[in-house]
Amino acid sequence: MSDVLIVGAGSAGSVLAERLSADERCRVTVVEAGPGFTDPRVGTQITDGLRLPIGVASSVVRRYSATLTDDPERRLEIMRGAVVGGSGAVNGGYFCRALPADIAGWELDGWSWADVLPHFTAIEHDLDFDTPVHGSDGPILVRRVARFDGYTGPFVEAARARGFAWIDDLNGSTPERPVGAGVAAVPLNIDRGTRVGPGGAFLQPALARPNLTLLTDTRVGRIRLADGRAVGVDCVGPDGPATLTADRIVLCAGAIASAQLLMLSGVGPHAVLRGVGVAVEVDLPVGAGTVDHPEWVLPVSWPATYGVPPLEAVLVTSDGLEIRPYTAGFGAMTSGRRDDPTDRPHLGVTLMRPRSRGRVALASADPGADPVIEHHYDTEPADLELLREGAELARELVGDTVQSEPVWSTSQHLCGTARMGADGDHSAVVDPRCRVRGVERLWVVDGSILPAIPSRGPHATIVMAAHRCAEFVAGTD
Repeated sequence: MSDVLIVGAGSAGSVLAERLSADERCRVTVVEAGPGFTDPRVGTQITDGLRLPIGVASSVVRRYSATLTDDPERRLEIMRGAVVGGSGAVNGGYFCRALPADIAGWELDGWSWADVLPHFTAIEHDLDFDTPVHGSDGPILVRRVARFDGYTGPFVEAARARGFAWIDDLNGSTPERPVGAGVAAVPLNIDRGTRVGPGGAFLQPALARPNLTLLTDTRVGRIRLADGRAVGVDCVGPDGPATLTADRIVLCAGAIASAQLLMLSGVGPHAVLRGVGVAVEVDLPVGAGTVDHPEWVLPVSWPATYGVPPLEAVLVTSDGLEIRPYTAGFGAMTSGRRDDPTDRPHLGVTLMRPRSRGRVALASADPGADPVIEHHYDTEPADLELLREGAELARELVGDTVQSEPVWSTSQHLCGTARMGADGDHSAVVDPRCRVRGVERLWVVDGSILPAIPSRGPHATIVMAAHRCAEFVAGTD
């Protein structure tokens, strides 16, 4: 029996495992469905920060079918990291923090900017800035491209000529001096071509501790509940089915898998659970009102740039858009191939404060069946108008290099499947200490809990939240 059992060795689980196991009296077990660092299937896939190991040959992702829009129905395959390190081991290295206004909007006890800033600084070593709002001792190295390659440079120049200011530091915002609209280099957790994700930075060094156990290739199918308390998990690993018990259980499997596991265990909306034959233990709005960053993709004719991060700079607007000049085509970024003339670089026009809401729901009581994922991106007219305006701005910046009309896509930043909220918030699944309501000794700590999607990509904010939540699980806050 463990003191703490963590389900999922992704970004949040890796941080949580390292922090909790630093107390030698705390026995921590981490259960990960994917392979580990030493598995030959992993190799350089998760360390090469200059490409995304999510192509058709990848052995470190799990694929889901998602519905992006309703009229007409547009479907897309989305990916999540299925490896130690999770999606933080396969992403593009974008490591931007949530804005102070995002955190203030949560309106939660223990989650003010003053509460979270020490955790943002603790997780990082910013190699470019040494100021009170940056860390210098954390394990995740953060740096920005000093010289833009390929067409990124002309894009930045065009944005500045259009009147957008240069932003020195996208992570330098404070409540007193918020970062506004402008163009900037992206803070990246890529060091000299190597992705420095939480799995490698936090978890891997801690595995030498005798009180920390990592079980890989082990899929959890259900949480065992008894008398209103989480007491263990049923899982299947290399040696077959097993039940693991613990005093405290923390779900860190990501916004999709954590929500699915809660519902399979009887914690979720009663109508959804009963519809697939799962007995209801606790009626909570798991998977309801989810949110992601909608993205329109515009292929462009400029040459691809190889041997660089997928995204070096970004333009942010005052009305909540990011315009992203990706450095290569999707095929080149995912497979490394350079011989497909139709695989073009592209601009992403991304809505960072969307009104649209989606859902994640069970399609079956079978743990191996994919859940239903619906974004409903086209249901809010104001969102559509902002995306149109963003696409027009993108065309103004790059001229006739745009090759076609925009194509619907997504940033794959799904959040809020088990929202954190104050007492009386009926849309919340966990309380401000990340405890699942109605179930003792059960926490959720990953992108599921974010009360609202950040105005930047959520990875750095999820890592910060895990660092903060370790205190809650340990009982020291």
